[in-house]
Amino acid sequence: MVDTAPPPDLEPLKAADWTTVSDEKLLEVRMCDLGLTIAGTEIELRIAQLNAELEAHGLMFRPTYWLSDEWFTPDGVPGIAIPFYLAHPRLAKLELAQMLEVEGGDPESCLRILRHEAGHAIDNAYQLQRRPTRRRLFGDPKTEYPEYYTPKPYSKSFVQHLDHWYAQSHPDEDFAETFAVWIDPHAMWATRYAGWPAQRKVEYMDRLMREIARTRPRVTSKRQVDPLPRLKKTLGEHYRAKREHYGLDHPDFYESDLRNLFSDAPQYARNLSAARFVRRIRKEVRSTVASFTDSYQYTIDQLLVKIIERCRELNLRLTDTEDATKIDFMVFLTVQTMNYLHSGRHRVAL
Repeated sequence: MVDTAPPPDLEPLKAADWTTVSDEKLLEVRMCDLGLTIAGTEIELRIAQLNAELEAHGLMFRPTYWLSDEWFTPDGVPGIAIPFYLAHPRLAKLELAQMLEVEGGDPESCLRILRHEAGHAIDNAYQLQRRPTRRRLFGDPKTEYPEYYTPKPYSKSFVQHLDHWYAQSHPDEDFAETFAVWIDPHAMWATRYAGWPAQRKVEYMDRLMREIARTRPRVTSKRQVDPLPRLKKTLGEHYRAKREHYGLDHPDFYESDLRNLFSDAPQYARNLSAARFVRRIRKEVRSTVASFTDSYQYTIDQLLVKIIERCRELNLRLTDTEDATKIDFMVFLTVQTMNYLHSGRHRVAL
């Protein structure tokens, strides 16, 4: 017989290491080919902390966890999908480049989201949606999820945990947010919500969790929805869809709004152009206004792109110092963003 085995000094060819390629090449990689696991990552530490908090409250329930394209808890499943980009720093860097922020990218924010998703998971595990008091306090779980919702920033009928006043988006999100506040060892909810209508919800959560403590879940399915190994789309396809979801859905600026800040009058012709000025402060104001308004940086950035284009078309220039104009521009952008939040076009982060 002829020996067809390769010489011992030759190793079989290996697939290109996606951790070293450019963003352009990385976006061509299919999600199923990333070969990621939770084991050995920072996520594993955050999961251990959440499980310890569940144990500290006497709860036997432990969610299942898997990697997928986004954070979510499927209907009826007592488990949590965690976004793939948290499993590797190279992918977190790509997420930042594509979306301008990394949701859950630091230990504190990761735990906040895990606590929230655990609220959905325990809701499913013990079929708590069926309880009349739960339905009366939080609303009908069968309410259709809106594509958009209008938050009321000063409402005291809801707890405040995740950004964007997320408890207000749907009865199930209200329940999950209330659970997250209840289980957080640093929330001090008894003091924080004293006298609020939301206090009744947290107190009910406390009674409910004490009732089911030391009892086994009714639903023990290990089913995983859209696990990473089954996702055939490329990272590029994923981010195109994600950017469309969180993209600009904002009324156009009227010229008068911009002319209140800038001018095309001949006496300012030698001054810095408004388009160049906004480009220069773009990153700073994007981050600051997102913090002020609890908005997505990506949405605000798309808005800034439109402003820059319009300033260039109108040939607008500064009429005051850069420092003074930056303050006025920040106020202008904040007001417009808050108007947007109250317009009913605010996207729910699903």
